[in-house]
Amino acid sequence: MALADETLASDTPEVFSPATTARVFGWGMLAVMTAFLVNNILNFWYGWPGVAPFFGWESSGEIGLLSGIQLAFYAAAILGTIYYVRQTSGRMLRRDGEIISDFNRFLVRSAFWVVLLVGSVDAVISFLRVEGMMPEVFGEELAAGFNKSAYRGFYVHFPLMILGIVIGALTRSLGFIWLALMVVIAELLIVFSRFIFSYEQAFMGDLVRFWYAALFLFASAYTLLDDGHVRVDVVYAALNRKKRAVVNSWGSALLGMSLCWTVLILGMWSSASVINSPILVYETTQTGFGMYVKYFMAGFLAVFAVTMMLQFVAQFFDARADRRGEPGGKEINGDIIH
Repeated sequence: MALADETLASDTPEVFSPATTARVFGWGMLAVMTAFLVNNILNFWYGWPGVAPFFGWESSGEIGLLSGIQLAFYAAAILGTIYYVRQTSGRMLRRDGEIISDFNRFLVRSAFWVVLLVGSVDAVISFLRVEGMMPEVFGEELAAGFNKSAYRGFYVHFPLMILGIVIGALTRSLGFIWLALMVVIAELLIVFSRFIFSYEQAFMGDLVRFWYAALFLFASAYTLLDDGHVRVDVVYAALNRKKRAVVNSWGSALLGMSLCWTVLILGMWSSASVINSPILVYETTQTGFGMYVKYFMAGFLAVFAVTMMLQFVAQFFDARADRRGEPGGKEINGDIIH
């Protein structure tokens, strides 16, 4: 068995072997996505021109040093991927999938802690604002600042985001289980306060929508990791291990990854896109005294696309490993794939 595993890890070391090509494709997809996200931040937060001048899009101006640097990010992503794959040529595809899935667990776990902290704190601040208690608790100057979405976003939400990431790094429990409970508690609070105390405010409904949106979008990647999504088994269930691997690998690449790229490109192509626009202006709802987290919910789409992309690449690696007969496959419907 040890000899067989070693053979799987190091066979066909040629540059264009099936395993090497699959690894370059998967890691390259993640590297290019990272370059796209970095360039998006540079474009719309720091005023860089992007790569548009090289292609003459939207009267983007002349080619300059900054646009050249941003184009170089994509080249570095591709070349770096090739170098990384060559340096780790002895690694099995299934191990690549495990590395990506472990990192994705951290991202999803951190994201849930972030929305739990931001939602709780912002709801408390909104309650104090509605009841006119902000000046008494924070003072006139801070109270005035907390009434501005950009101020609250920078001085309250961003520190809580950092704290949530730290908690996600230090803990191993998945936050969405607790978040589901918090959604139920928040909804019960609305029912009790409305029908028993005749009290209801806009921020209460905002909190339920905020947490529920996070629960739905962030749990998708984790559900995919555990193969918990509903699968139409009319044909798939009757396939053997290798044929299932073909379906999963092509499905991950053509359907899953393309969906993620569609969300990222349409949502972050310009400053007026559905993800960038609310985040750049710290957009809030029009309810007056609701929570200041609408821009956060736009960012949920980006988190969904990134975490799903990571998991689709991990699934692609796992499927290719099944196709090659690598050990350690998942158990699906009573059959162990290995």
